[in-house]
Amino acid sequence: MDDQLNDVAPEAWSGVHRGPLREGEWVRLVDGKGRKHNFELVAGKRFFSNKGHLDHDELIGREEGFTVTSSAGGEYLVFRPLLSEFVVSMPRGAAVVYPKDSAQIVAMADIFPGAHVVEAGVGSGALTCSLLRAVGPHGRVSSYERREEFADVARRNVEQFFGTAGGSTHPAWRLTVGDLAEELPRAGERCDRIILDMLAPWDCLDAAADALLPGGIVCAYVATTTQLSRFVETVRAHGGFTEPHAWESLVRDWHLEGLAVRPDHKMMGHTAFLVTARRMAPGERAPLKKRRPAPGAYGRDYSGPRPANGVPPVDEEAEATET
Repeated sequence: MDDQLNDVAPEAWSGVHRGPLREGEWVRLVDGKGRKHNFELVAGKRFFSNKGHLDHDELIGREEGFTVTSSAGGEYLVFRPLLSEFVVSMPRGAAVVYPKDSAQIVAMADIFPGAHVVEAGVGSGALTCSLLRAVGPHGRVSSYERREEFADVARRNVEQFFGTAGGSTHPAWRLTVGDLAEELPRAGERCDRIILDMLAPWDCLDAAADALLPGGIVCAYVATTTQLSRFVETVRAHGGFTEPHAWESLVRDWHLEGLAVRPDHKMMGHTAFLVTARRMAPGERAPLKKRRPAPGAYGRDYSGPRPANGVPPVDEEAEATET
C-alpha cells in the first residue's frame, strides 16, 4: 500500500488519522448553511437531523472529503475534524481557549517538541490539546485544575481527540486537581514554560518563578484590562523576569464573490489578552526601563504592585496640569 495511505503512527500521538474512515473515529458533517455536526462513527447507528437521517455505515470505509445525502435530501460534506474545529464544538465545562489564542500561545511562548509545559486552569482541555501536540510524546504537559468537574470534562475531551482507548491517556499528560500555587512547589517540578489561564494569575507568580528554568517563559491568558494590569505590574515587582509583553489578536474574515471583495461584516474580536515574560537567571535582574512612565501612571490613585526598582515619585504638578 502507498505510504500516503497508511495511518499516522500511533506513537506520534497526533490526534490525526489517514485513510478510510473507521468505526470509533469522529467525523464532522457540514450542511449547505454551514451548520456543523460532530459525532463518533458506530456501525449500525444512525445520525438524525432536521434533514432526515443517514446511516453511519454509509460513511465507514470511505475516504474523507465526500458529500453524502440524508433520507430527506440534505447534503453534508464529510471530513475528520481538525483540532481547531474540534475545540470549538467539544463539550465544555468552562470557556475554551479559542484557536486564534492557542496558536499565539504555541508560537509566542515557543512551545517546542520535548518541552515540559505547566498549565494552570485546564478548563475544558482546548489549550491542552494544542500543547500536547506541540510538545509531542517525548515532552510533558502538567495541567493543574482546581475544579474536579472541569477536570473530568477536560479529561474526556483530550481522550476523545487523541483517540485513546480503554481509559488510557496521552503519555505526555499529567492532570492534577488542585491549586498550582500549592501543588507545583510540593511537586518540586522544573519546567520550560508555564501557561496561566485563571482569574488571578498573579497569585501563582512566585510558584511559577521557582519552577521555571532560566530562559523559560511565563504566559498569562487574561480576559480584562484590570487583570492585565495587575499581572503585568506583579511581574515587574517580582524583578526576576524580563519586561512583560502584552497583546491581543483580532481575526476578520473576508467576503469573496467575483468583484465583491470586502471585509466580512462579522469578526472574532476580543477574547483575551496574552502576556509573556522570560525568567532571568538566579540573582540576575533585567536592565531598568529607560523610558519614564506617563505622568500619573503611578499617581496617587494607583494602588497596585510597584516595580522592584521603584517608580518615579508622583509628579503632583504634572497631575494637576493634566487635570
